[in-house]
Amino acid sequence: MSDISPALSAPTAPAAAPIPEGRAAAGRRLTTLYVYEAPVRLWHWVNALSIVVLCITGYLIGSPLPTLSGEPSAHYLMGTIRFLHFAAGYIFAVGFLGRIAWAFLGNRYARELFTFPFWRKSFWRGLFVEIQWYMFLKTRPLKFVGHNPLAQLFLFWVMVVGSLFMIGTGFALYSEGTGMGSWQDTLFGWIIPLLGGSLSVHTLHHLGMWVIILFVLVHVYSVIREDIMSRQSMISAITNGYRSFRDDDPD
Repeated sequence: MSDISPALSAPTAPAAAPIPEGRAAAGRRLTTLYVYEAPVRLWHWVNALSIVVLCITGYLIGSPLPTLSGEPSAHYLMGTIRFLHFAAGYIFAVGFLGRIAWAFLGNRYARELFTFPFWRKSFWRGLFVEIQWYMFLKTRPLKFVGHNPLAQLFLFWVMVVGSLFMIGTGFALYSEGTGMGSWQDTLFGWIIPLLGGSLSVHTLHHLGMWVIILFVLVHVYSVIREDIMSRQSMISAITNGYRSFRDDDPD
């Protein structure tokens, strides 16, 4: 049996909890629901652009381009790359803070990113079924208003925990340039000795970049796949905020 969020029938119920077998969604027809509010959508696309800039410039910082001919002052190539990396990092961090604030101000789906409901049996059941669906072992997908359990799992650990790690280590490394006593050093400088020194932080920060790159590749694939094969819209939902369903069957 497939699942559907009870948000379709009870606005106060958890978004990803299944409807018990044999129960209908109170006779309501499922067509289109407003899920992702404007601030969530704006953060998503600004965050995506920031990640692209951060990954490209971060790779070039870790693996610099060949030395250019002529006077360094005529090029300033690495300086420009570092500036873009730092600027995108600030945008990424400020956007993350704004996203945390909107989790308290927005609707129930704005909080899904920061929740990992491991205590719910319905979450683990839905996760297992979603894994089967992605492995082509299920012929009919589940039905959700917000994120499905598999997406919620990866978004929490990569986009929340991972972002906190990248922001913390990034500003810790940045504090080496701003110097002792700067706010970057005060808030994040302690991370460098905690993780074993500057070189270790550089290495872990760089490895974090590859984790994010892998996540982005899987995320883009899964979104396109679900937009074609699932029972609800995906790409349009994060574009205009509305999620459309392809059937009225609540099961």
